[in-house]
Amino acid sequence: MNPADVAQSALPLSGVDFSILGLFLTAHWVVKSVMIGLLICSIWVWAIVIDKTLLYARTRRAMDRFEQTFWSGQSLEELYRSLAQRPTHSMAALFVAAMREWKRSFEGQSRSFAGLQMRIEKVMDVTIAREVDRLERRLLVLATVGSAGPFIGLFGTVWGIMTSFQSIAASKNTSLAVVAPGIAEALFATAIGLVAAIPATIFYNKFVAEVNRQTQRLEGFADEFAAILSRQIDERA
Repeated sequence: MNPADVAQSALPLSGVDFSILGLFLTAHWVVKSVMIGLLICSIWVWAIVIDKTLLYARTRRAMDRFEQTFWSGQSLEELYRSLAQRPTHSMAALFVAAMREWKRSFEGQSRSFAGLQMRIEKVMDVTIAREVDRLERRLLVLATVGSAGPFIGLFGTVWGIMTSFQSIAASKNTSLAVVAPGIAEALFATAIGLVAAIPATIFYNKFVAEVNRQTQRLEGFADEFAAILSRQIDERA
C-alpha cells in the first residue's frame, strides 16, 4: 500500500472520538459493563487501602503506647482496671484477656492453680487469632481484584476485538475507520483492568507484610507476659 492509500484510509478516523468518554460511549454494552465493573472495583480497592492504612497506623500507635505504659513499672492491677472498662484492641486486648483469666482463677473460692498457665496461653492465642482476623478483614477483596482484574479486562478486550471483526465482515472494508474503534475499546478495557489490579496487588502484599509484623509483635508480647505470669504462679503455688 502506497502512502496515498494509507492517508486516504486514515481520513475517516477524523470523525471518530477517541477520548476516554468517547470510547466508553461507543463501546458495546458488554464492554461497557466490564468497564463499569472494573471502575467500581478500583474505587472499592482504594477505599479499602485508605481504611487499612489508617487502621494499621492506629494499631501501631496503640501498641507503642501500651508497651510504653506496660514496661513503665505500673502495677498490673492498675493497668488492668484502666483498660478493662473500655473496648480494647490489639496488645491491650491481649493483656486484658490474660489478666481476666488470671483473676478468675485467683479470686475464685477454689483458687485453682492447676492448668492456669495453659488456660492463660490458650486465652491469649484466641485473642491473637481474633485480632489477626480483624486486621486481615477485606484483604481478600484486594487479592481477588489483583488476580481477576486483568482477566476481566482481557474479556472486554476479546469482546472488543470480536466487535471489530464483525464490523469488518459487515462493511467488507479493512480500513482503519472500521477496525480502530473496536480495537481502541478493547485496549481501553484492558487498561482499566490493569488500573484496578496493579494497586490491589501492590497494597495486598504491603498489607500482608504489615499484618505479619503486627502479629509477631502480639506473639512476642504474649510470650513475655506468659513468662511473667508463670513466675507469679510459681511464687503463689
